[in-house]
Amino acid sequence: MKAAANVAMQTMPAQIPTARRWAAAALAVAVAVGGCAGQNQTPSPAATTTGAAARTTDTPGPAQPQPPPSSGGTGVVVLVNGDPITNLDIEHRTRFLQLATNRTPTRREVIDELIDERLKLQLPKRYDFSTLNIDNEVENAINNMARRRNMTQQQFAQDLAARGVPISTLKSRLKAEFIWAQAVRGRYAASLQLNDSQVLKELELRNKDDPGGYDYTLRPILFVVTRGSPPAVFEGRRREADGLRTRFRNCEEGLPLAQALSGVVVRPQVVRSSADLPPQLREILERTEVGRLTPPETTPEGISTYALCSKKPSSKDNTVGKREVREEIYAKQFQASAKKFIEELRRQAYIQYK
Repeated sequence: MKAAANVAMQTMPAQIPTARRWAAAALAVAVAVGGCAGQNQTPSPAATTTGAAARTTDTPGPAQPQPPPSSGGTGVVVLVNGDPITNLDIEHRTRFLQLATNRTPTRREVIDELIDERLKLQLPKRYDFSTLNIDNEVENAINNMARRRNMTQQQFAQDLAARGVPISTLKSRLKAEFIWAQAVRGRYAASLQLNDSQVLKELELRNKDDPGGYDYTLRPILFVVTRGSPPAVFEGRRREADGLRTRFRNCEEGLPLAQALSGVVVRPQVVRSSADLPPQLREILERTEVGRLTPPETTPEGISTYALCSKKPSSKDNTVGKREVREEIYAKQFQASAKKFIEELRRQAYIQYK
């Protein structure tokens, strides 16, 4: 298993709501994969509900579609309800998408994405987002990305800039996706509600057995390594973790043994459901006996392992099969609603090519 999987377990909150996991997945796709045409993206709902679509405060003018211009210069290329898109914006977004997708998008694809992004960023002028702190969410997301790469936010920004992408490009995209997720979920809340009968019907149509799942009680154990340490230090700590794993027979006796070791942190108990874990982590925990440690993994903080102190069957409503089907149904419904919404915004917008 890769170290990233262990970090994912470490940062996943206990009993994490399904909606929050969808939001995290949407952001991961937006940043790491990226779609080129914004109207074809499938943002996912955020964890908290809002009345984002409840109060409209303005009515945009009719759309004015014209052919996209050829590249050249650094001036304004498109105005979206008065907000400019410049050649420099197009250049930065093109580089971002090249890094994210390993392909070079067409100029039209980039312009389409930026138009959709401007429309999403304009939504707070029309709907009430006063209960949210979007800018804080963006900063937290950037900090998490930097931390996963063992960087400060400043170092992360410098690394992006060295690749031709200013941090403002990433922040703009993240902010647009946070806003978009809330707006779509608020506007189409009724049609996005799912019930168990839909999930069960889909399971029957697929003739798919639901394997059920478990709730795992875990104690994270970290063999701390100072940042910037050479690989030999990590290897030394890994050998210590392997040694503890050999001696660890149960949590009652093993946890005090771990706490007595130098430079080792035993973190508070957490409970994880199979349905909330990525497949890699599920497989590892399924192979780990109760009272034993998971295989050590390298993380930015050091060498991490988990003591599996207990496991019990999950409730019938929180199984892996139901969760997967529920998320697939929701994603399809969300995608359809998002497509309808962005098409409506484009029809209402005043889009002027210069």
